[in-house]
Amino acid sequence: MLDFLFTGWGAFWMTLFMLVPFAFMFFYVIHRKSVVDSGPSGSPDKKMSRLEGIWLTVVFVVFVGVNLASLKFMPTIASAHAATTRTDIQNIDLSAKSWAYELSSREIEAGRPVRFSGRSTDTMHGFAVYHPDGRMLFTMMLMPGLSKPTSLVHTFNEPGKYKVRCLEYCGVAHHAMQDELTIVKSN
Repeated sequence: MLDFLFTGWGAFWMTLFMLVPFAFMFFYVIHRKSVVDSGPSGSPDKKMSRLEGIWLTVVFVVFVGVNLASLKFMPTIASAHAATTRTDIQNIDLSAKSWAYELSSREIEAGRPVRFSGRSTDTMHGFAVYHPDGRMLFTMMLMPGLSKPTSLVHTFNEPGKYKVRCLEYCGVAHHAMQDELTIVKSN
């Protein structure tokens, strides 16, 4: 329903929505204490003014509400939800090693969730997938020596060529560690 608030420009405007009132109150308090009334406060130290109580309540409610509403956008929550509610998950095993990826498949059907299960054979690697327009969709950290692979479930909704890049410096040819996923229309 309010998905637009947590993605793209919506996230930017949501941040401003939360930052601007804080900045306004900050400058209001600074101005009031430095220009209007620079002396000590007339209220007892242990008592909170009505304005402070209202402000703290509003900030707390907005902060908690925004964070609860954004939980479903966390990759781990979205992965767990997709893994438990969908039975048609495509599985792609991947292995990262010095400056290359080995993928069990590079062609993915749009609209179906994909479980990426990845391992690193030598050092730390990243597995970041970028939308054709350049936005990063998700990233995974692949660490060597783990008993289980790193796993993430994602659903690609639009067909196209999606770039894969390593975001964890892995040596002299790190910049060349790239690959591509092809998302095709579902049948």
